[in-house]
Amino acid sequence: MKVVILAGGFGTRMSEESHLRPKPMIEIGGKPILWHVMKEYSTCGFNDFIICAGYKQEVIKEYFANYYLHNCDVTFDFTNGGKMEFDMQNTVPWRVTVVDTGYNTMTGGRIRRIRHLVGDETFFMTYGDGVCDVDMNDLLKFHKQQGKLCTVTAPLAGQRFGVFDMGGDDSGIVRDFREKADQDGARINGGYMVMEPGVFDYIEGDDTFFEKEPMHDLVRDGQLAAYRYDGFWRCMDTARERDELTMLIETGKAPWIKW
Repeated sequence: MKVVILAGGFGTRMSEESHLRPKPMIEIGGKPILWHVMKEYSTCGFNDFIICAGYKQEVIKEYFANYYLHNCDVTFDFTNGGKMEFDMQNTVPWRVTVVDTGYNTMTGGRIRRIRHLVGDETFFMTYGDGVCDVDMNDLLKFHKQQGKLCTVTAPLAGQRFGVFDMGGDDSGIVRDFREKADQDGARINGGYMVMEPGVFDYIEGDDTFFEKEPMHDLVRDGQLAAYRYDGFWRCMDTARERDELTMLIETGKAPWIKW
C-alpha cells in the first residue's frame, strides 16, 4: 500500500532554514522530519512511498540518492581504488519515488499529479511536516469500516494562549485564569489520511487546495470520515516547534519514535 507525502511547500514561517531546503528536510534530532514521518509508517509495515516534491525538490532527491552516506557507517578503502563499503545495519526496506509536482502547485494539485502512480488502490496521504504516534493499521481498519472516500486523523488542537474567565458582565474583572491546555482546542485536520482513488475526481487542477473545495465537497457528499485521535500529534510550523520536537528526541520522550 502506497504512502503519499506532500513535501513541496515553501515553509515561509521557518525562512531562516527553508531558504536552503524544503521544510520537510529541516532536521529534528539530526534527521529530516520527513524521515521521521516515513519511519512512522515503516514501523507499521508500510514502506512504499511517493514524495510529492516541488520547492527545492533536488534536495530531497539528493538525500535519498546518498541515503547510505547519510545514515550508515562507511569504510573508504583507498588501497582498493577508493572502494566504499557500507555497514548495512541501518538500511531500511523502503521504495521511494520522488516526484516533482511543480513549484507553485497547491496541495490538491500535488495529490492529483501522482494519480497515475497510485492507480486504483487505497493509499495513505499526509503532510511532511508533522509527527504523531498513530497506529497506521488501526487508522486503516477504521477507514475500511467507515466505507468513505477519505478518512482524516482528527487530533485535538491545543489552545495556544492562557484562558481568562471574565464572567458574563462588563466589569472587566477577571474571575479566573488558567494556562493553555490541549483539551481547550477543537479537533483539526491532522493529516495522516487514508484515501480511495475516487478522491482524485474532487480535485480540479494545480491551483486546488485540497483543504478547501475538495474537503468541503467530500463533506457535502458524506464521503469524509474523521478518525478521532487523542494521542500525540505535533506540527512543525516554527523554529520553536522544531526545537521542542528535538528536545523530546534528545530526552528520550518522543512518543512517535517506536523504532
